[in-house]
This record gives sequence, structure tokens and C-alpha cells, in this order.
Amino acid sequence: MSTTRPSRAAGSLPEWLQPLADLAGQIEPAELSRFLPPEDGGRPSAVLLLFGEGPVGPDLLLIERAHDMRSHAGQPAFPGGSLDPGDAGPEAAALREAWEETGLDPAGVDVFATLPEIWLPPSGYVVTPVLAWWRKPSPVSVVDPAEVASVHRVPLAELLDPANRFRVRHRSGYVGAAFGVRGLLVWGFTALLIDRLFQKVGWERPWDTSRVEDLPEAVG
Repeated sequence: MSTTRPSRAAGSLPEWLQPLADLAGQIEPAELSRFLPPEDGGRPSAVLLLFGEGPVGPDLLLIERAHDMRSHAGQPAFPGGSLDPGDAGPEAAALREAWEETGLDPAGVDVFATLPEIWLPPSGYVVTPVLAWWRKPSPVSVVDPAEVASVHRVPLAELLDPANRFRVRHRSGYVGAAFGVRGLLVWGFTALLIDRLFQKVGWERPWDTSRVEDLPEAVG
């Protein structure tokens, strides 16, 4: 059974974002990932999918992790991390992590839904994607270079551009969705979630799914 929970803020969304809020109340866990959370165990965590309207239209906030981190070094990602004991839940954790990583002011953010939990077997995280509308944008930038290398507001038009879409092949044999935007190679869990949401909400434009590139040795 789906664990999605639309928020009270859903009614105040811009028209272009409303279909995503509608989808959030209907989507099932298996539609996002084949890795469903185990009945016991896993490290609770949350990521923030923050949609805003930038200078060139609707966009999505992404960070690039520091290049010398022990895991996921240099990988683009949504702001987020583990739930702390003081967090009221996934929504609070996602907003706190975004503030710690980018300086985002949570007062200008309206959470409008959460998606079903997704299990990431390599790390053991059980991740709750938190969907939010950037009602009052605030400046964002790198707060701690030891954790984040760069911060980006990526236009949805660039993520949806067929020229920026392809699939990557990991050395393990994994083949998954990828996006090449703003000098970033977005792949793995982040690309999977973007890909599935764009597809389900009907925003996706036809792209060459036969285009497969090997993941660079320095990545992953």
C-alpha cells in the first residue's frame, strides 16, 4: 500500500506543479523502485525535491557532493541525509539537511507531499522523498566545502531536453537513467527518481533510450 501523504500546501501550488501533487497521492512504491524497504532495519533518511521558478522557468535544486567524500564522491544529488533524533519526521529532516548543505531558508518552502519510501541496498538507507514548492526563493550556495562542491538550480527544461538524456552503464553491469546538465552527470538514485517522476507525471519528452554510455572510471 502506498505511503504517500499530500500536504495542506498542495492547494497553493502553481498550475504547472499541480499534476505532480496529484500524482504523489496515487503512486505506488513499486512504480518508483524495485527495491522496497525491508520489514525491519534500514537507516531512515529523507531527500528534498525542491521545485522553484528561476530566471528561465521551473527548476529543481541539486547539489554536487564533495569530490573527496568516502561515498558518493562528486555525485549530484538532492539535498538530504539521515534523520536525526531531534527531527520531527522526514519533512523536517529534509529541510534541515537542505539548510545545512545549501543555506536554504525553510521559511520560504512549502512541503506538499511525500513519496513512498525507497530502499537503497548499497548504503542501507530507507529514503523518503519529500516534494516541496519554493514559494519564496532564498539565496543558496555551498555551506561546507567538505560536504558539498556546488549547488545548482537546474531548469526542468534542461532535464527534459532529449539531447541531455541517456543511460549509463556501471562497471557492475547496472544500466540506469542519466542526465547531462550544467556540467553535471546526474545518475544513480537521483536520476532514477527524476526519470520515474517525469515519466509518471507526463512531462517526459521522447528521447533516445538506446543511447548508453559507460560510467567514467572516476565516477561511482
